[in-house]
Amino acid sequence: MKWLYLAAGLALYVKFLFMPNPAPELPFSIAETVVKESGVINAVSGIIFRNRLYDTIFEVIVFTISILGAKYLLSNEPPSKVHHFTDQASIVLARLGATICALVSIELGIRGHLSPGGGFAAGVAGGTAIGLIAITSSPEWLEAVYHKWKAAMWEKISVLVFIVLAVITLAGYELPHGEPGALISGGVLPLLNVLVAIKVALGSWAVVLVFIRYRGLL
Repeated sequence: MKWLYLAAGLALYVKFLFMPNPAPELPFSIAETVVKESGVINAVSGIIFRNRLYDTIFEVIVFTISILGAKYLLSNEPPSKVHHFTDQASIVLARLGATICALVSIELGIRGHLSPGGGFAAGVAGGTAIGLIAITSSPEWLEAVYHKWKAAMWEKISVLVFIVLAVITLAGYELPHGEPGALISGGVLPLLNVLVAIKVALGSWAVVLVFIRYRGLL
C-alpha cells in the first residue's frame, strides 16, 4: 500500500512540475514600481530594505543570535592548537586576496543601492577578507586587534541603529529620496545597507575568532 501512496505522490509532483504557469499580465512593471517608490535604481535593495524591511530586521536579529549561539556552544570546549600558514608565498597571496575582498566589501556597502550587491554581500566579502588574514596571522594578534578597535561594541551599535532606523521607516517616515542613480539617493536605504555590511563583517570576525580558538585551523 505504501508503494501506491508513493507512486501517487510522485505522479502529483510530476504533474505540478510540468504544469504551465503563465506569468500574470500586469499593467505595470514590478521592478520599475519598486525603483520609483524606493528611490534606488537597484530594485533588489529596494525590496530588501523597504518592501520587506520587516523580514530583513529579523534576518539581522537571527544572524546576531547565531553568533551568540556559536560562542555559547563552544565556550566549554578546551582551546585547540592553532596552525596557520607560514610560507611567504601563501601569506602574500592570502593577504592580496584579503585586500581585494576588503575593497569589494567597501564598494558593495557604499554603492549597493546603485549596482548589484548590497549589505549582506558586502559583509560576506568583508568576512572573507578577515578569514584570509586569520589563516596567515597569529590568533593572538588578530584577537588583540579585535579588542583594540572594540569590534564587538560596534557590531552591537550597528544592529541597534539598524533596528531603530528600520522601525522609523516602517512607521512611514522617510528621508527625501534624492536623484535616482546618485550616490546620495534612496533616503535611508544606503545607510541601512552600510549598517548591515558592518554588522555582517564584524559578526563574521567574531565567529572566525571563536572557531580559531576552539577548532584550530579554519
